[in-house]
Amino acid sequence: MSFGNKAKLNSGAEIPTLGYGTWQSKPGEVSVGVYEALKAGYRHLDLAKIYQNQPEVGEGLKKALADIPGLKREDIFITSKLWNNNHRPENVEAALDETLQELGLDYLDALIALPKSKVKAIGVSNFTIDDLQTIIDATGVVPAVNQVERHPLLQQNDTLIKYAKEKGIHITAYSAFGNNGFGLPLLIEHDVVKKIAEKINATPAQVVLAWSQVGGHSVIPKSVTPSRIHSNFQEVKISDEDVAAINEIGKEPRRYNIPFTYKPRWNINIWDEKEEKEAANRVVRKL
Repeated sequence: MSFGNKAKLNSGAEIPTLGYGTWQSKPGEVSVGVYEALKAGYRHLDLAKIYQNQPEVGEGLKKALADIPGLKREDIFITSKLWNNNHRPENVEAALDETLQELGLDYLDALIALPKSKVKAIGVSNFTIDDLQTIIDATGVVPAVNQVERHPLLQQNDTLIKYAKEKGIHITAYSAFGNNGFGLPLLIEHDVVKKIAEKINATPAQVVLAWSQVGGHSVIPKSVTPSRIHSNFQEVKISDEDVAAINEIGKEPRRYNIPFTYKPRWNINIWDEKEEKEAANRVVRKL
């Protein structure tokens, strides 16, 4: 059995809880990855202009729509994002049109920004509770989606996740397996995850993805290896006991994606983590 679960957004649209991510896919790989994902049954694609691979995503999408019997554009929930230099209202429409042209589409299902048209829902990414409340207070608009880093080491269940549920904001998780940019082991190598995987005859990745969707959240794993793409889409069930065991991992939170540690470095403190204390700039939350 494969994942077919969906969550309803505050816009009324339905978003599949398991999606296919395209971040950090190398040139020449993502077209095949998108095609294989859609062939496996994924119906949620996550992209961005800044990933510099949207034309290749469009190629994979076009091939899938032509080759896969019965597959239609309206079956697929496609999210893209405006980059930071196009957030001014006068720039949004042109940037959105460029994304649509790269993809060969005439609309998106969600856009991480503030669009004027041609999208069915608006969302944000990497927003804290303060960020969300600021934009709600200033505009009266409640974002449909907040895409954030979330995994067993950064669960945020009693903070951001609780707030989002109260406001009707859907959470989409990226970096579900962690990120080896710090040279740390990925979460699929954690003893607790591996023990559960062995017990239920699943892969560690399948266990983490099942945990990520508990509560109706979405998750967007990335792979360009066809066997892993198909494996990640296979549904496994984890018990309440398994969920509790994984939750215990998060008692010492760890954030993997900190722009101040990127290469090249972003000289800004976003999360106030210890790694970014020396950044010269800070996020200003004011509209």
